[in-house]
Amino acid sequence: MSHQEELIKQAISAWVDGEATPEETELAERSVRENAVYARYAAELRKLTSSLKHWEAEDLSPDFRQRLQNLSEREGFSMKNLFSHFNVRLAGGLVAAALAVVVVVHFPEVMQKEQREKEILLQKQQTAQAVAGPQKAAERSQPIVADTAMLAERSADSLSVGSKNVVSGYAERSELRAKEMFRTAAPAASRLAPGGMTWDQRYIPTQPGNTEGYNKVEESSFKNVISDPLSTFSIDVDTASYSNLRRFLNEGQMPPQDALRLEEMINYFHYDYPKPDGNEPFSITTETGPCLWNPAHQTVLIGLKGKELDTATLPPSNLVFLIDVSGSMQDPNKLPLLQKAFTKLTNQLSGKEKVAIVTYAGNAGLVLASTPGSEKSKILQAIENLQAGGSTAGGQGIQLAYQVAMENFIKGGNNRVILATDGDFNVGASSDAEMVRLIEAKRDQGIFLTVLGFGEGNIKDSKMQQIADKGNGNYFYIDSLMEAQKVLVKELGSTLFVIAKDVKIQVEFNPAQVKSYRLVGYEKRALANEDFNNDKKDAGELGAGHTVTALYEIVPAGSKEETASVDPLKYQQTEVQKSGELLTVKLRYKEPDGDQSKLITKPLQVLQTFVAVQSTENFLQASAVAEFGLLLRKSQFKDKASYQQVLDTLKGLKSEDKDSYRQELMGLVEKAKALDESAVQGIAFKS
Repeated sequence: MSHQEELIKQAISAWVDGEATPEETELAERSVRENAVYARYAAELRKLTSSLKHWEAEDLSPDFRQRLQNLSEREGFSMKNLFSHFNVRLAGGLVAAALAVVVVVHFPEVMQKEQREKEILLQKQQTAQAVAGPQKAAERSQPIVADTAMLAERSADSLSVGSKNVVSGYAERSELRAKEMFRTAAPAASRLAPGGMTWDQRYIPTQPGNTEGYNKVEESSFKNVISDPLSTFSIDVDTASYSNLRRFLNEGQMPPQDALRLEEMINYFHYDYPKPDGNEPFSITTETGPCLWNPAHQTVLIGLKGKELDTATLPPSNLVFLIDVSGSMQDPNKLPLLQKAFTKLTNQLSGKEKVAIVTYAGNAGLVLASTPGSEKSKILQAIENLQAGGSTAGGQGIQLAYQVAMENFIKGGNNRVILATDGDFNVGASSDAEMVRLIEAKRDQGIFLTVLGFGEGNIKDSKMQQIADKGNGNYFYIDSLMEAQKVLVKELGSTLFVIAKDVKIQVEFNPAQVKSYRLVGYEKRALANEDFNNDKKDAGELGAGHTVTALYEIVPAGSKEETASVDPLKYQQTEVQKSGELLTVKLRYKEPDGDQSKLITKPLQVLQTFVAVQSTENFLQASAVAEFGLLLRKSQFKDKASYQQVLDTLKGLKSEDKDSYRQELMGLVEKAKALDESAVQGIAFKS
């Protein structure tokens, strides 16, 4: 192992443990983002330490925990970082089998034997660490994995004998857990390759206590233009889904299908749309080109570009940081990352902004009264002093935060609560309906809500998305310090300052040109057609400088492809008007402090679309991201989509790759491709 590789792995180890310096954090995040090997290494460390933490608290006796503590003190490193000192990548079988041992050792009849075997295993790992060169290290790891698998099997057998004398059902539950882990470990041991470990982490058992929540997403289907010519939806500028799926892929897992919202994936990226002219707060761009994943179809792009605000003319801000400091926020990628993120935000503030900090755990409390942004040291000290512990009084926290925001309300200014949490609201007045009513009432009084999600294991994605939507704000998932930099520094204006609210789009398709259509994504943003003209109906907000992109997949008129239809109407007939227009885009919005909407209409001519013209890079990038989303969702509409086609499209783009987001995306596509391929191999292996 080279000196540089050793430095990178040390940085990743410290980063996973939440003990990294800023330099180590930067090195670890860059290495994980750009190198699949280091991403897998970090994922294995994170899963192992998370499992040890959960199972130590749940299953291990005080006596054995003390033994582990004594061992860690003797060896000179923390148990949390035990396996990170093993400098070849751990096989999933080794992880699972070792955890199986940890789960069952609290039984007296196997305690001493397993303790001795654990120490032998540690010695073998330390021996493997000294091997020069990853190939030899991997080869020497094979007997370790095999020994560990046998150890797990013997542990399960011993446990089944001793379980007769164990009370409270502990034995049965732990026996099942140990046997499941051995079942996982055995094929992993046999799948080791001399060149390195090939474990597919999707086969690692789900970690105990995982309560992440996602609402089911029902994909939009094709609609017949004759019977259903209108498509209406609210805009969406949230990006949480993309950074969340990045977290899963960087940990070696495919994201849950319901965690994938294609519009948030598409809108994560920058698009070079023209700036608005005149008094309108945004420009509208339309384009049509070939559908990448279905050559028989076309794709229509609709893009909005919000006007950018001069920093000198930004209105003053009244901000309340509402921070979750409950016990579930102790993990390094929760409160410690949150503190670093809010430090970055605070460093961007000026005397025009004022900040208050409210925290909630067992009870809600005011940590910092409203303080001018120029007094950075006072705000930063309050952030640094935050500590996690206690239950989660989310309802009380939100009520207090809004009370503080109202007491410091700035008329004509930006009044906003910024909620940072892992999403676990479980104590106090926290029913969804009650919380939503409170947030809607404060929204109508001019106080908006932005939600930042952190960590893993208990993300309540569905609830966080809902309350951000109802609070005229955005929902972001912060999976790294780089994402915090993007959301809270580089895009601060679009995150905090609204230039148009209740933005709705309605598209009318011309049946003479289009046979059927489907909106790609926006399932949670769909509106009834009559809601478009209803100014009481809430919709999405557009921030300063924001871009919004929507894609339609359309079947051209004249296609022989069958589409859903209804029987001809008896009492009314639909007459198709001859027109050279493909569709008409209508858009409604309100001024930030207005109550009455304004209408913008823009037709899209056929001659601008179906002639052989080169697609723009905006169109190709959005289409590639959509195709990637269809693959991840295993969509019934993915047709001829492929990971390689996504990669080829992205590699062909020549425009500037700002902040290397496109390069990172290609890395994620590669990881998803490898996971899908290994899953197929795993299924073949099991059969």
